[in-house]
Formats: sequence, C-alpha cells, structure tokens
Amino acid sequence: MKRFSLISTSEEQTRRFGFELGQLLIPGTLVLLRGELGAGKTCLSGAIARGLGVSADTAVASPTYTLMQEYRGRCPLYHFDLYRLSDPDELMELGFEEYLHGDGVALVEWPERYPELENNSMRFTLEWKGERTRSVSAEALGDFTRIHAQLCRDLIRRWGKPDRV
Repeated sequence: MKRFSLISTSEEQTRRFGFELGQLLIPGTLVLLRGELGAGKTCLSGAIARGLGVSADTAVASPTYTLMQEYRGRCPLYHFDLYRLSDPDELMELGFEEYLHGDGVALVEWPERYPELENNSMRFTLEWKGERTRSVSAEALGDFTRIHAQLCRDLIRRWGKPDRV
C-alpha cells in the first residue's frame, strides 16, 4: 500500500476512522495531517487520541500557540500544530526530533511548514467535497510501508482499497 482514500459523509464517520487508526498506531509512528482550516484535522486528531487510549475526560485541542501538547494513553501522543510556526528553529528548541519515531506517536498538523517530516511517515490529507462530505487520502511516505506493513494492511482491510498509482 502506498496510497488509499475514503469518503467520509459525517463527522461521526471521520471520528470512527480516527479512533480505529489510533488503535492501530504503535510507538514510533509519525502521522502528518494536512488540509485547509476547518477540514477536520483537529477532529481527526482527537479521535486518534481516543483510539490510543487517551481518556474521554481529556480535552484534545490543537496546540496552535504552544506548538506541542502531550497526551497519555497506552503510549504517549505528541500532538504538534505547526500552523503558526515562523521559524523551524522553534521546533529544535522544543527538542522536536526527540519526539519523532520514539516511544510514542507523533501527530503533526500543518506539516507543510516543515517539509523534512515527509520521510517515513503516514500523511493524511483532508479535503471538503460537499457540505458534510470530505475525502481523507492516506499516503505512506519513505519507508513507512515497509516498516509499518501491518498497519498499512489493517487500514486497507478496514477502510477501503488502495488507490492505483
């Protein structure tokens, strides 16, 4: 699997996908979320957090002003939002590289602000297709498919067929 896509016809369906994705993620996974403002990145992030075992009592919000928020579930979730990032050196000051491919799952909204992330990651692009319909495209980048083969197989089995490339 290199790519696959699905059409979500409701916020609930997007949350269900995110929850199941979170259940499949293992420590060391880097997930990139792309999409315009309001496309559902934070909704998907919250559902992924729940799938990783983050308590329903814990509010999951986009860390736009702090750049990173850590959540505890069955493994740590490091949630980054790079929307307001003006200088990649800000990430280095946070020790950003230490969070990638380590003991938890790193989830990054607005990864296009730091293109170096596209190696060995799973990128999800959310795009509105109608009033309540959005497409969610997934693409395995770099060595992701080889390293996370079971995750890729499980995503296809649960959510659809791979795109032809």
